[in-house]
Amino acid sequence: MGVFDIILILIAAGFAALSMMPQIRENQWWNATVTPLASIIGSGFLVIAPLLAAVVGSYALAAMLAIVLLAYGVGHAIRYNIQFAEPLEGRSASPHGLGLSTRLSGASLSVAYVISVAFYIRLLASFALSLTPINNAFYEDLLATAILLAIAAIGYVRGLRGLEVVETISVSIKLSIIIALLAGLFWHNLGTGIWTANLVADDVDTWTRLRMLGGMLLVVQGFETSRYLGKTYPADMRRKTMNYAQISSALIYLAFVALVVPVLVYLPTGKPDETAIIEITGYVAPVLPYLLVLAALMSQLSAGIADTVGAGGLVVEESGGRIIERHAYPVLVAFSIALIWAFDIFQVISIASRTFAFYYMMQAIIASLVARQNRHYGQMAFALALAVLLALIVVFALPAE
Repeated sequence: MGVFDIILILIAAGFAALSMMPQIRENQWWNATVTPLASIIGSGFLVIAPLLAAVVGSYALAAMLAIVLLAYGVGHAIRYNIQFAEPLEGRSASPHGLGLSTRLSGASLSVAYVISVAFYIRLLASFALSLTPINNAFYEDLLATAILLAIAAIGYVRGLRGLEVVETISVSIKLSIIIALLAGLFWHNLGTGIWTANLVADDVDTWTRLRMLGGMLLVVQGFETSRYLGKTYPADMRRKTMNYAQISSALIYLAFVALVVPVLVYLPTGKPDETAIIEITGYVAPVLPYLLVLAALMSQLSAGIADTVGAGGLVVEESGGRIIERHAYPVLVAFSIALIWAFDIFQVISIASRTFAFYYMMQAIIASLVARQNRHYGQMAFALALAVLLALIVVFALPAE
């Protein structure tokens, strides 16, 4: 192990230690930010750069910017709904169509969350067993089931706070490794003097490229979890912390794509996956692949817990408070376990991708309805344009995950 490897380990360890200090770990604003942040920087983080390289080649950074700007626009609509639509739900003064739109939105998100939780944890199990003699589908399903049962038990016994503790620790580890990765890539590019690369995209038509880019919106999904933490955090805090999560995650994604481009020339041919990006970081520093395996495990765990938390809050809201969160977690986990054993979860995830896009479309429609009633005509026009764009993604996008 060289000096550079030791420096990267110290960077990761230092940031992890800082983020786990009690005054940060127990800060309410940080806890409210962690759930959306954990889900946004989830399973898609490591695969986004190889995907963009395959789809748009050397325009990867521009495409990433377009994706995060679209996601921020969707987040803006959801933040508007937190402020103006939530107080109207279930009241006679609400605009016509709000109740139906809210129910359709909630139903689609429930399906998406159950599938995505199963997907994240099943992928975690696959990573965890990849270097062992028992890396077959049966044992991966078994390990995923055990992890999901542990999440359900923590959620039932300790409630949201218990899950947030696990989530905060995993996010802290993941972010610390990402910071070390960015530092390593920056130093590598500085040393070589190479900051760009001529990446050759796959030979597909422009329409197919646009459909694939539309599917990549779901890579940065997760900010909507703030919408369903209303029993724990006030509306203003949820809006602001969702905004913090989106801006910070966007900067991380953009920095990562910009810095990793010169290294993408080492990508093997074929379908890009998380393993590919992990392997090529070995050209930057021998220690990085090992750190990124840990980051990948933490990504799946934190994203799975974040969506479980979001789903629990959604159940509470849809039931009118008749079901409390800690009772919802075991039921949601049971559905995810059933999915793992009954279906190929890597195929079912395409359904979740479309239902997430449909949910975002419904949120944009809700924002337009409320904006019209409030005479916020600029917001109404923006929301309607966003709804049309998201409808195209629902129908035509090719899922990225």
